[in-house]
Amino acid sequence: MISIIECVPNFSEGIDLQIIQSITNEIESVDGVRLLNVDPGKATNRTVVTFVGSPSGVVEAAFRAISKAGELIDMRRHRGEHPRMGATDVCPLIPVSGITMEETVRWALKLAERVGNELSIPVYLYEAAQNDKDRSNLSVIRAGEYEGFAEKMKKREWKPDFGPSVFDEKRGATVIGARDFLVAYNINLNTTSVRRANSVAFDVREAGRIKREGDPVNGKIVRDENGEPVMIPGSLKSVKAIGWYIKEYGVAQISMNLTNLSVTPMHIAFDEVCRKAETRGLRVTGSELVGLIPLGSMLEAGKYFLKKQKRSAGVSEKELIRIAIISMGLNELSPFKTEERIIEYLLRDPEQEKLVRLSLSDFADETASESPAPGGGSVAAYLGALGAGLGAMVANISAQKNNWESFSDWADKASVLKKELISLVDADTRAFEGILQARALPKGTESEKSIREKAVRDANLRAIEVPYHVMQASLKSMEIIKAMAMEGNQNSRSDAGVGAICARSAVLGAFLNVCINASGSETEIKIMSMLEEGKKMHDSAIAKEKEILDIIGLKPKA
Repeated sequence: MISIIECVPNFSEGIDLQIIQSITNEIESVDGVRLLNVDPGKATNRTVVTFVGSPSGVVEAAFRAISKAGELIDMRRHRGEHPRMGATDVCPLIPVSGITMEETVRWALKLAERVGNELSIPVYLYEAAQNDKDRSNLSVIRAGEYEGFAEKMKKREWKPDFGPSVFDEKRGATVIGARDFLVAYNINLNTTSVRRANSVAFDVREAGRIKREGDPVNGKIVRDENGEPVMIPGSLKSVKAIGWYIKEYGVAQISMNLTNLSVTPMHIAFDEVCRKAETRGLRVTGSELVGLIPLGSMLEAGKYFLKKQKRSAGVSEKELIRIAIISMGLNELSPFKTEERIIEYLLRDPEQEKLVRLSLSDFADETASESPAPGGGSVAAYLGALGAGLGAMVANISAQKNNWESFSDWADKASVLKKELISLVDADTRAFEGILQARALPKGTESEKSIREKAVRDANLRAIEVPYHVMQASLKSMEIIKAMAMEGNQNSRSDAGVGAICARSAVLGAFLNVCINASGSETEIKIMSMLEEGKKMHDSAIAKEKEILDIIGLKPKA
């Protein structure tokens, strides 16, 4: 698996677009790095940039961007709402795939050492890259901000991890580290009061608020036996939050960092802020995502809000995202463009989805063309997706009247299978193209022949595996279709029947592709096993179709 890391540097410039462009140009100049998102904020005077790539490429791009930011941004003139300590305020590396956190830490240390030594910028390590846990928290490191760092750095305990121990008035200092995926998320309130916004922020953030005697604002601070202030914890774990006023929007916000989405996802944070705000006479009017978010978080949010309404959550991915956006008011301040905000969508390669991006008529025209692809395998996968889709439809319709949770679960399972089968439409055509490419390899020498033979074998195996997966997914969908024929809305019996016919046709059609691609390789153990299992799935699909149609009991009159 290819190693991919993400980098999300925050630069202390959100107004001058030419400066921002100059910095991002440095990132895009590195091969193997892809710029995903640039999110400037005028009120915060801060830009959050997101890019991904190989570890070495990302570290090189980050170094160039930090260098350019230090050249163009003068912290002596910087003003903004967000806490900051340098031209490049913070630069985290985040493992995405094919790399561990420990390996990501090593890359962060390489970047920090290079920035300190080559650029002479004071660098502090944070999160997983910092061994001293007393100074691993970003807010602790940044306390005092740019204005207080000249004095702070004179203290022995705040000696930089890399670079000079002398404060750089123009560039400030930089924090570099490695962390898990973090979501920067702001929730809008119907007030301009920073004090009221902070009250809600203290209610929810994990750190909570300082405990006081009597008056919660002006009362005497309660201290423990060591003289440290006693804290009243907030209601949300893995959440950092402050309140601020955004002049650009004319509202106060709760500015949050969700540091572990598996502990506190975005929709839970939103709902909790709604509850706490209401107890203080405030209203949440919407929210704002800063940077990117994983697809799973949006889907989870959509399901959460549908289930609160006792509606089926087994709807399409697109609909789940739409529900999440309108439920949390993510488009209140500016349009929420999914293709620019969801990390998986930004990483998609359009070349891998050429067929499923076609209209129905264009797909039919492409199938009918003189090109051998798309062929029967892609059509079989699409038939399977239609069968699973009809199963989901009957479940969703049935959930509207009774036993909504059970039908919602059926619909969700069917939707998962539908998505898998849709992905196999293009996968089958790519597998076929892989065979053609393997056969086109040179075969002039013994070495070339050996390389070509292996490539052809691997390509043939892939061309067997794809339709085999179509068979497996389509056959699974028939269990859902059967349940809908038995328990679902009786007015949708014919839809379940058509779904069964589509699924059975997908299994049988895919098996034809398994057989033809296995031709000549039947003696290989793995292929023999797939052929045997494929025949069982073929026969099972025929039997299940008959069983479903008998349950439905709709027979044409003679």
